[in-house]
Amino acid sequence: MPAYNAAKTLHMTYAELPHDVVDLVIVVDDGSKDETIRIARELGLELFVHNQNYGYGANQKTCYREALRAGADIIVMVHPDYQYDPTLLPQVIAPIQQGKADVVLGSRLLNGDPMSGGMPWWKYISNRFLTWAENTVFGLSLAEYHTGYRAYTRTALESVNVEMNSDNFIFDQEIMAQFVEVGARVDEVPVPTRYFPQASSASFVQSSIYGLSILWLLFRLLVHRTGLLKQKQFLSLQRRYTRAATANL
Repeated sequence: MPAYNAAKTLHMTYAELPHDVVDLVIVVDDGSKDETIRIARELGLELFVHNQNYGYGANQKTCYREALRAGADIIVMVHPDYQYDPTLLPQVIAPIQQGKADVVLGSRLLNGDPMSGGMPWWKYISNRFLTWAENTVFGLSLAEYHTGYRAYTRTALESVNVEMNSDNFIFDQEIMAQFVEVGARVDEVPVPTRYFPQASSASFVQSSIYGLSILWLLFRLLVHRTGLLKQKQFLSLQRRYTRAATANL
């Protein structure tokens, strides 16, 4: 769980995790100003604390680094803001357990209407456009890429250069570009979401910067593919995959 000021929702999120399936819960606090650290300790969670707010991407880097160090074979990220349903974790990891996927996204837009759950209309429209752009470049046909509920295999994470990615929100899309380039199999499952005051939400300005950053990422990826300007960020670390093996399930 990459946490930042999640004191009001951390306990609820943790309580609803299927503990018969989860072996270890890691919380990385990214310089919270509230009681997130205290609550995580009271719950007995594996806690790592940043000495300041380094950013959402930096938080995930620590999450994955520590999960791999702990020996995890399947790593699931779920935001501790209770926006995503923790009870659906078994469904999220099912494609991995069945050997059908290396990466699974919990999609708010698959078989559902996120606006009925409170997603602002402008976020929905931008989500649709950016997803179309990413599908076009990645060669996939996913319902969305902008989710905070994700599952990865150990092999997938060890095959991409996570540390070269941004410390900010664009990290989620950079790691997806990396997975596509190394040939990881990507699947998605429907995950309804909740929108309420305590749930984290980016502002219009933040969302606009995020959207422009995604378009720049896609442009860099296209340039990389031409071979004119290869970028280390998109190269496989372990060569366990090939781009030809990429599949959309």
